[in-house]
Amino acid sequence: MTAEEILKATENYVKETLQGAEGGHDWSHTYRVYRMALKIAAGEKVDLLTVGLGALLHDIADAKFYNGDESIGPRKAEAFLKSIDVSQNRIGEVVSIVKNISFKNSLGVVDSKPKSKVLQIVQDADRLDAMGAIGIARAFNYGGFRNRPLYDPDIKPETTLDKERYKKSKGPTINHFYEKLLTLKDKMNTETGKKMAAERHAYMLAFLDQFYKEWEGKL
Repeated sequence: MTAEEILKATENYVKETLQGAEGGHDWSHTYRVYRMALKIAAGEKVDLLTVGLGALLHDIADAKFYNGDESIGPRKAEAFLKSIDVSQNRIGEVVSIVKNISFKNSLGVVDSKPKSKVLQIVQDADRLDAMGAIGIARAFNYGGFRNRPLYDPDIKPETTLDKERYKKSKGPTINHFYEKLLTLKDKMNTETGKKMAAERHAYMLAFLDQFYKEWEGKL
């Protein structure tokens, strides 16, 4: 199969697998991450097929929807890529992306920047989709999916969460901004990612300012 055929087959597989997925982790999210990853990769010396496959398969089985089981995603990605005869070396790189892309895996780690340039790119693309207008929409969509309150001034954000406490967190959606979304700007790996994150970060700060004013009935 050509690179184009491999990507098309993978796209079809992901679309089918994610039918009916929660709106913040569905095919639309995956496609945005895919497009963003290729945009970032344009300024880097990397294998674009590996970048594309890593982006397309990064959320094939997000652990939060599988009782926290982090092994399902890598297994599904590996099995699919084997079924279309992708080389073992490339499969290993893509599986590593699926295993290590998650924000929660960076919690409590002193130097969490991935050594793999391909993983850095896909991780930046995924994090960018958790920021800005789309990031805000995704946060509240997931909060609604889990029936969480929008905001509770009596429940303070936990800004020193480790991986296990983060996974178990059930706080209001606004807290998620401080526990994750507003920290992403300083966790970007690539120069392109950093530049794009700055604008989305500023948008989220402006949103929060407006949110609190409206919450208090000041506007």
